[in-house]
Amino acid sequence: MPLYKPPASLSFPSSLKPSSLLLTVVMAFSTLQTSFFTLIVCTLLVSSSCSFGAREPAALVEDAPLSMTYHKGALLTGRISVNLIWYGKFTPAQRAILSDFVSSLTSSAKSEPSVATWFKTTEKYYSHSKARFPSLALGKQILDDSYSLGKSLTDVHIQKLASRGAPSNAVNVVLTSDDVAVEGFCMSRCAYHGFSPRSKVGRFAYIWVGNSVTQCPGQCAWPFHQPLYGPQSPPLVAPNGDVGLDGMAINLASMVESVVTNPFQNGFYQGPKEAPLEAATACTGKYAKGAYPGYAGDLLVDPSTSASYNANGVNGRKYLLPAIFDPATSSCTTLV
Repeated sequence: MPLYKPPASLSFPSSLKPSSLLLTVVMAFSTLQTSFFTLIVCTLLVSSSCSFGAREPAALVEDAPLSMTYHKGALLTGRISVNLIWYGKFTPAQRAILSDFVSSLTSSAKSEPSVATWFKTTEKYYSHSKARFPSLALGKQILDDSYSLGKSLTDVHIQKLASRGAPSNAVNVVLTSDDVAVEGFCMSRCAYHGFSPRSKVGRFAYIWVGNSVTQCPGQCAWPFHQPLYGPQSPPLVAPNGDVGLDGMAINLASMVESVVTNPFQNGFYQGPKEAPLEAATACTGKYAKGAYPGYAGDLLVDPSTSASYNANGVNGRKYLLPAIFDPATSSCTTLV
C-alpha cells in the first residue's frame, strides 16, 4: 500500500513534460518538511525526471525557475511572542532543545555560523513590503502532559490547543509527543502552520510539529534516521543527542521561516495558495553546500560527539537548519 494516496481531484495534463510533472507534484506536496517526501515523489513517478544526472535538473530550472511572489498580505511585525504548547510527555531536557532554539533566533551565539544569522536571511523578504521585520522572543511554555484531548488529534484539535497561547502578536507552537497521532502525520506531513480567525483582539499564527521518533523517523527525522525510501546512506549523529527532538528542530525551523514570510496565506509563496512553496519548503532536503537527494550536504561535525550540524545556538546548542530560499539571488542558501 503506498504511503500517500493523492486525492482524486489532483490530476495532471498529459501535455506536461516529465520535469514539469515532477515540479507540479513537489509543489502540491510543499507542506511536507523533510527531504524524505521529495524522494517519495521520485519513487512514485519512476520517470526519467527523477534521474540525478545534470541534464534533468537543468531542464527543470529552465522550465520553471523558482521565485517567491508577494501577494500583498499582512506580515508579522513588531514584537512577537513564540509560545510553546507541549502536548504529551516531554522531559525537561527535551523541552530545552526547542526552547533554546527559539531563543537562538534573535540571540547571538558565541560562534558562527549561528541560528540568528540563518534567521536574518528572512529579513530580505521584508524589503518588498512596508512591514518591519519582527522581533521573535520566547514567550510562555504551557504543559499538557495529561493528554486532555486524547492521543488522536485532528486539525481542529491542533487549533484549539494553539488558542491556549497568546491571542495576538504571537506564534503559538503546538508540539506533540511521540505517542500522539495527528491528522496527516507521517502520511503527508511532519509539521504545518496556520492562523486563527480574526477577533476583536486580533489574530495569531500557529505551528504544529510532531515527534516522529516512534512513528515515522525515516520520514520526519531524516537525516538523523535511515530514510524509508530513496537513496540510502548512514544516518547522521543528532547534535543534541535526541533523534526525535533534533528532527523536530528541523521542522520547527522550516515552519518558523514559513510563518514569518507567509503567516496568513497571502504573503510570500509560489504556486497554489492551498499548497504553496514557501521560504524553507522550496529548499527541501538541502542543509549545506554539495547537497543532493539522499545527502544533506557538507556539514560541520563536532569532533567530540561526531554530531553533524550547521548552526550554533545559545547555551552551547548546535542545530541542523534547512536551506532558505533567498529572494535576492533566487536560490537556496545555506549557512555552510
